[in-house]
Amino acid sequence: MKHFLILLLTILPLSAGAQISRLGQDISYEGSVTGAFSDGDFAPFWFTSNRYGLSSHKNNYGYLRGGFHRDAMTDSLRNWRIGYGADLAVAVGMGSKHFIVQQLYADFQWKALRLSLGQKERPMELKNQALSSGAMTTGINARPLPQIRLELPDFLAIPGTKNWLAFKAHLAYGWYTDNAWQREFNDDHRYLYTTGSLYHSKALFLRIGNKEKFPLTLTGGLEMCCQFGGTGHNIKQRAGFDGPEYYDEKLLNGFKSFWNALIPGGSDSNDGDIYANREGNQLGSWHLRLDYHGKGWGAAAYLEHFFEDQSQMFWQYGWKDMLYGVEVNLPKNPFVSSFVYEHIGTMDQSGAIYHDKTANMPEQISGCDQYYNNHIYGAWQHSGYVMGNPLLSSPMYNDRFGFSNRLMVYHSRINAHHIGLSGQPTEEWGWRLLYTHEKSLGSYNAPTPDPQKANYLLAEVTYKPHWVKGLGITASYGHNDGEILGKSNGGMLSVSYNGIFNKTK
Repeated sequence: MKHFLILLLTILPLSAGAQISRLGQDISYEGSVTGAFSDGDFAPFWFTSNRYGLSSHKNNYGYLRGGFHRDAMTDSLRNWRIGYGADLAVAVGMGSKHFIVQQLYADFQWKALRLSLGQKERPMELKNQALSSGAMTTGINARPLPQIRLELPDFLAIPGTKNWLAFKAHLAYGWYTDNAWQREFNDDHRYLYTTGSLYHSKALFLRIGNKEKFPLTLTGGLEMCCQFGGTGHNIKQRAGFDGPEYYDEKLLNGFKSFWNALIPGGSDSNDGDIYANREGNQLGSWHLRLDYHGKGWGAAAYLEHFFEDQSQMFWQYGWKDMLYGVEVNLPKNPFVSSFVYEHIGTMDQSGAIYHDKTANMPEQISGCDQYYNNHIYGAWQHSGYVMGNPLLSSPMYNDRFGFSNRLMVYHSRINAHHIGLSGQPTEEWGWRLLYTHEKSLGSYNAPTPDPQKANYLLAEVTYKPHWVKGLGITASYGHNDGEILGKSNGGMLSVSYNGIFNKTK
């Protein structure tokens, strides 16, 4: 945060210039108080998941939250566009950290190109933010990371195509802020964890179609992420190497590590010549979405294929693991506004066998992918929450699974069906319903004795009265049952108020 503030204070006067006079206009603000209460071993799953990490798996938690932001698109009629925001919370029942900086960022945009600095909640790609079970690579389950991000945030038409071809992209480097959490989680300091890790992400999406001329559009793309650098603690030495069984090591090799994150290359500290690998925790997703844009309604079908390293990036073993989804947005009516169905399957993971080339057996078998797990960085997580789809269990639940203090994702081989519904009966009343049925076999390295099942339910009602503009009251009921997280019932109440400072006339 210190380095970000210094950078922000340096850049802001240089970029703003004559724009500075309007930076105090059109500032949105919001304050809220939230409390959740439940029985059972954990809070209901959907009280915890897909809330940008501002939640807890514990039965009872709450927070007071306040923030403000100015959207860069407030200046949409100008070439230079500037936005910024801050979002802070004071929490109880959410671990040892009581004061939380949830967001702190500044956006500097020239026409379509934006430089975004800081920690910001960013939406999932090509999915319904309120009804989806979550993205596979970069979701909305974990607390946002501070980063420097160059992006085309909205689709930009390719010149000469008359808006029939458009693309958007981003390139980012950032850093993890969970050093203290990892040390606390690994309280006996015997198991793998890292400190000072860095983050890289990139994505490119292409859209084909012009909905103003034809109702079908097809969007596809690739996103990739990498966790790299920092210091690895209690790294386990692989067979065939000399040295201590467990050791600590600096993992950043200067500029080369940043390059290997951008263009996957290099190797990890304990790869040697036997275990061919790429430096860092490399992963990503292929996306595809087909939309039909009707008059007053719409429908879409989409898929996301997740991969670890190269095993599933291309068609080497076939794509058997996938998130499939269907989304329907209905014409205005007092009953149902939107419907989402998703199926998530991660049972295959390139098969159960992994073998690197050796002199005795020179065949490479790149199976046993162990989604969200890594032999150096532990798990694809931030502060205990997986950074992808929360149905692959977050490390914070590992006490229940018999892996206390171990930074790993236990339930990674899953098959799940998910339904999301929402409606707006009146301008004042809205509702949302999520239901998920999940079956898990654990993971290849730690299978469950028998298949385990779970059901997760969220029923939510929101009231925004006309007589107090900006006031919102949301009441939620949550339920878990099954072997994975056990049984739980609970309620959540959130009261919020929002408005705009110095609104432009």
